Order: sequence, then C-alpha cells, then structure tokens
Amino acid sequence: MSSMPEWLQKLLPILILLAAIGLVFARLPKVELGHSEAFKRRRFFNWFPLGMTYAFLYMGRYNVNIATSAMGNRTTNADFGTIFFWGTIVYGVAFLLNGPLTDRLGGRKTILLSAAGSSVCNVLMGAVVYAVLTQDWQPPGGLVAVLSVLYAANMYFQSFGAVSIVKVNAAWFHVRERGLLGGVFGILISLGVYFAYDWSALIVKAAPTYWVFFVPAAILLAFVVLDYFVIRDTPGDTGHPDFDTADASSGDTGPRLGLKAVVSRMLRNPTIVVILLIEFCSGYMRNAIMQWYPKFAKATGIGGTFVASNWGMLLCVAGITGGMFAGVISDRLFDSRRGPVSAVLYAGMSAGAVASLFLIDSMMLGWTVIFMSLCVIGVHGMLSGTASMDFGGKKNAGVAVGIIDGAVYLGTAAQSLLLGRILPSGEAAKSAANWGNWPIALVPLSFVGLLLATRVWNARPQPKAAPLPTAAPVETLPSPRTGTGG
Repeated sequence: MSSMPEWLQKLLPILILLAAIGLVFARLPKVELGHSEAFKRRRFFNWFPLGMTYAFLYMGRYNVNIATSAMGNRTTNADFGTIFFWGTIVYGVAFLLNGPLTDRLGGRKTILLSAAGSSVCNVLMGAVVYAVLTQDWQPPGGLVAVLSVLYAANMYFQSFGAVSIVKVNAAWFHVRERGLLGGVFGILISLGVYFAYDWSALIVKAAPTYWVFFVPAAILLAFVVLDYFVIRDTPGDTGHPDFDTADASSGDTGPRLGLKAVVSRMLRNPTIVVILLIEFCSGYMRNAIMQWYPKFAKATGIGGTFVASNWGMLLCVAGITGGMFAGVISDRLFDSRRGPVSAVLYAGMSAGAVASLFLIDSMMLGWTVIFMSLCVIGVHGMLSGTASMDFGGKKNAGVAVGIIDGAVYLGTAAQSLLLGRILPSGEAAKSAANWGNWPIALVPLSFVGLLLATRVWNARPQPKAAPLPTAAPVETLPSPRTGTGG
C-alpha cells in the first residue's frame, strides 16, 4: 500500500465500498414495474453522467475552503467566512428563481447551465488567485471583495445542480424505485465532498494554489459536452414510452401553475411543512459536524490523527453507506415511505450527539461524528433527493426541491451564526475541554429532527387531478401497506 500514489490510497477504500454496494444491490429483489432492459440501460446512461456532474459541482463549490487555507497570510479564517457567507446567501435565495426556471426549461438545460456557469466562475477565481500570487496584483476593493462576488456568482449557478438532478430523475423513476435513487443521491453528495476536500488538498500539495480552481473548471466543462449529447429530460425524448410515476403529479393534465400558487399549495401541505422543518435540522446538523470537526482537530492538535487527516475520504465512505442503507430500507422494509427512514437515522444522530457530550476528550469523538455524518447524509438524500420528487411531483419537482434545499441552507446559516459565537478561539481553543458547547449545540436539533420525522411516518404522495393538491393532515394519511414492496 505504501508504494501506491497518495491519491490512489485515498480512493481505493471508496472503490472497494462501491464494489461491495454494487454486489449487494445486484442481489436485492427487484421492484418489477415492467421496464425493459433497454429502458434500464438508457436510464443508467441518463442519470449516471447527470449525477457525476452534480458530484463535481461540489468540487467547484467547496474548493474555496482549501484555497483560502493554502494562501497563507493573504487570507484569514474570517476572510473565508465572509466569502462563504455571501455564496451561501446567494445559493439559498437563488432557489426561488431557479426552481421555477428548472420546471419551465427542464433539468437537462439547467444542468448544462449550472456546469458551464460554475466552470467559468472557477476559471475567473483561479485567474484572480494566479494574479495575486504570481504578479502581486491588488484587486480593486480587495481580494476578499472580488472573491466574494465571483464565489456568489458561482453559487448561483451551483444552485441549479440539485434542482436539475431531481427534475430529470422524477420523470425516469417510479415512486417505488425512488428509495434506492435517494441512496444514490446520498452517494453523489458523498463523492462530491470527497472530491472537494481530499482531491483539492492533493492539488494544492502538488501544484500552485490556483489549480484548485482550474481543475474542477476543466472537469465541469468536459461534463457539459458529455451531458449535452447524453442526458434527456424524459424517456419519451429517447424513444422509450413515458409512464405514470405515481407521485403528486399523477393524473394532472392541466397547465403548470405559477410559482406563487405552487408555493402556496406546498406550504398548506402539512407533510411538506414537516419535511421543511426536518431539512432545516439536517442542514444545521450536517454543517455543524462537517465544518467544525476539522477546526476542532486542528485547534486541539489532533489534526494528524486518522479521522482528521482522512476527513474527506471518511465522509465519503460514511455518506455512501448511509445513502445506500437509507435507500434499501425505504424501498424494501418501509414500502417506499421516507418518514420511517428519516426517523431511524435521526435516532442514530441523537445517540451520537449524546455520546459526543462524554467523548469530547476522546479519540472516539472522530468516529462518532463520522457515524453522525452517515446518518445526516442518508436523511438528506431521502428528503431533498427523493421526497421532493414524491410530494412535489415530476411537474413541480424544481420548485419542491428548491424550497426544501432552501430550508437546508437556513439551517446551515443558523449553525454558522450560533457556533461561530459560542465556540472557543485563540488559546482557549487548544483545550478540548473548552469545546463542550459544540456537542451541547448538536443535541437539541437532533432530537427535534427525530420528533418531526415521526410525524411523517405514514406519509405518502397523493396522486390527484390537481397539481400538488393540499394533502390531508399527516395523521390521516394512508397507513403503510404490509410486505416489502418488492
């Protein structure tokens, strides 16, 4: 193993895990809906490049973290916080525009727009960093201001990514197939996190810092070309018959409603309101773990331990495992319901948060937060990647995932404001004992998420003639059918 290149050493565990998941997946009983083998092959060649484009969008999103760290005294943690803050704000607000745009234009066009726009923005950020580092250029208004503007533009285009992937897949997957698709969504998120953290770190070790922007820009441009020729919005666009996906758009033959009407109906649907609140908790928990454990490890002097030094790889492995676990139990155990899966995973997060209270001085803390990451990525894949299709319906999937992902980023903003104020800095941060507020801040939201998930235990999409009808209260939604759903 020691003779292998470093990048291969980091990638090998993920490849082994993917192979194992593929073997298990191949042995599972199939959900038979009458799809031909030709349709299944064409569907794979539709969602796989779409999904990999989404994964590499992550690399072109979180690379700014690695870049600002690698620039030494030219940027500080506060500078990174400013740049990331403006990008996050734009990303969250952009859903209000980009969700309806995706429903109108189709996911194929918007994923092309997302990858192309992000590629251009990464080239521009790389050019700025190149000029600053090699020419000692002083940007007008300062480096932070220029990077904030370019990163905000990048995040606008990035916000098309999740909306596009859900919009396209909503037409290709029946409700009973979407549990495993949600698992795949979790895998794509995990691969993206791995690319963003570990590949970017390898790039700045092997090449000047500005290449951390140029490399993902080149990869995204290559996927623009591939996606143009391969991805199609519906089976009918490839010569295969379209079919009823049995989601909330089933039976809806009327015109698409405007944004105001769709949002109004969604917010009157108690199931969707609960999902929004759960995803607020998911955004809070995911980023409170992913962003702050590396800072904790560096400050307390354990940055060289296995978990801290392989953070991106372990998050990827955890996310893949959590995504597939969530997908399998949703479709095979809970008959394609998403609420029970979220409740099981939030129970795991709650247990991990409580354990963290007692492990703050222990090396086991790292493995505990990895387990919690497994749980939260599984929930996010189930709700943003799958439930948004189910309850939004393929006609309104763009708006649905936009609103749900917007709730995720509200949670992200909340944890940033809270933890940035209550966690130690400077000399105080060097002692793990002073970080007790961190797990304390995780416990309440983990239990709130668990309680909310139990409220949608029996929730299912209700196909009706009107697009996105107001659902019955969660308590009166149909009881789960018996059996495995196979």
